[in-house]
Formats: sequence, C-alpha cells, structure tokens
Amino acid sequence: MNEALYNDYGTWIRGKFPFRVQKISVDAGFSCPNRDGSIGRGGCIYCDNRTFNPAYCDRNRSIREQLEEGKRFFAHKYPDMRYLAYFQAFTNTYGSVESLKRMYGEALDTEDVAGIVIGTRPDCISEALLDYLEELNRQTFLIVEYGIETANDDTLRRINRGHTFECSRQAISETADRGILTGGHIILGLPGEDEAESLRQAPVISSLKLDILKIHQMQIIRNTKLADAYTEKPFHLYTVEEYIRLITNYIQLLRKDLVLERFVSQSPKELLIAPQWGLKNYEFTNLLTNHLKRTGAFQGKNALTTG
Repeated sequence: MNEALYNDYGTWIRGKFPFRVQKISVDAGFSCPNRDGSIGRGGCIYCDNRTFNPAYCDRNRSIREQLEEGKRFFAHKYPDMRYLAYFQAFTNTYGSVESLKRMYGEALDTEDVAGIVIGTRPDCISEALLDYLEELNRQTFLIVEYGIETANDDTLRRINRGHTFECSRQAISETADRGILTGGHIILGLPGEDEAESLRQAPVISSLKLDILKIHQMQIIRNTKLADAYTEKPFHLYTVEEYIRLITNYIQLLRKDLVLERFVSQSPKELLIAPQWGLKNYEFTNLLTNHLKRTGAFQGKNALTTG
C-alpha cells in the first residue's frame, strides 16, 4: 500500500536481504566536535542523546556486549532475524581511522550482524576514512547517515550545529560517489523555520546525492538549551494535523526514488516537554497514509524534473 504513496524504507530494506534485519543501536563512547571544544561547546541546542538510546545501549559495555544484549531484546520477534549494528549516539566517525576500524570490526565480528549503519556529522569525514569505508562497503552492507538538520545556514548557526549546509552537500556527494549508501537526517520545525521555509528546502534536500532520508519533527527535550528558551518564551510547535499537512506537501516535492525511512521521532515521555502528541511511530504513519490517500498526494507528485 505505502509503496504507491511513498518510497518506504521497510519495503526497500526487505529487498536488500533474504532474511529479516533489525537495527541494534550501539553507543561506542563518541563525543561531538561542537561539544568537546574542537569547534564549540554545549552541542546542538536541542540535543540529548538519551532520547534515542534504548535501554540495552550502554557505553560502559563493549560493542559486542551491547549487540548481544540487543539481540536478546529482539530475538523473540523472528527466529531467523539478522542485525545491523547502528552506531547512533553522538558522532560515530569522530576518531582516528584505526580506532574506527577496531570498533566497526568488533561489531561485524559479532554473530548474526549482517552490516553496519554509521550516524555522523558531515564535518567529521576525511579522504582516509572514505577510502576505508569504500573498502568496507565491498565486504559488507553499509549505510553512512549524515545529520543535515536543515539547508538554512542561519538556522544551523542558531542551533549551534557547527557546520554549514555546503559542508553537508559536499560530504554526501563524496560518500555517494564512492558507491556507499548514503542517508540524511533533517528536522522540520526548527526555531525560525516555518512551513514555507521547510517547503523551500525540500527540492534542495531532494537534489542531494542521498539514497535515504529520515525526517523528524522538532521536539523540546528537558535540560537542553532549547528547553530553557522554550520555557522562557514558548514558540509554535506543530500539532499532529499541521505536521501531517506539512509532511504531505514536503514529500510531494521529493524525487520518487528517495527512500523515506521515518517521518517522526518518539522521545521518552520523561524527557519530552513538547509536543505531546501521544502517538507511536506506526500510528502517525497510519494517519499520514490515510491523509495521502484522501488527498491524492504521493511522493514526487510535485517534484521538479530536469531534462
């Protein structure tokens, strides 16, 4: 059903393997250059990595131990399940190539791990690392996922991101040119960005050499700089209905072959200040799918085409 409306990640990933695969998040103990003083302090103003680290993910344990714990967590679902080690927390290429080789190698040496997904920043990539990743890509399934967040440089400065959009464009291009599956992550509703600005950016994001795009709504997380600003002077956050309309218009501006992995993020209740939607990811996706069907909308309907 979803295939006709948008290029669904679940369908896409099932076509890549003869067995079911599940991501297992790994916290390998990385930091970020806008946290440790390399380019800045404090990190992105909205960020708290606890919002996406599951219970089995503990940086005090080895990569193999985290993966084994994750396997036990998911094992009841399907007996033939295989896994992708998802280096998710913080910036997972922020280290020497030799140290990264050891970490990725430990993950791939774990039984039933069929590949890896590496989440990182576009300013934490190098020729030497790309050389290694290109070689690794010939040996195993690999996705490199970049935090783009926005195509607006003013917003990137506002959120203390520490890099420009051009940096994202270049890193994505260089990675894709090596034949590596390349993903991107954006946030809709960042401070200072309204619906019109998000829709302006959609064709720009679509023009990048991305295979996969992950979209999240803006969330206010406790004990972040953004939470302090929101508490002092609340600003508009999308309602479910508003966000569904935005996503509907947004994906119509994206090229049809771009795989869409997610539309929302679901942060732990104890950390989330707003918006309080009370929806699980699949519940939101069902609402969106129904809206797309009712309105006759689909991915790529209004995308720019080039001759």
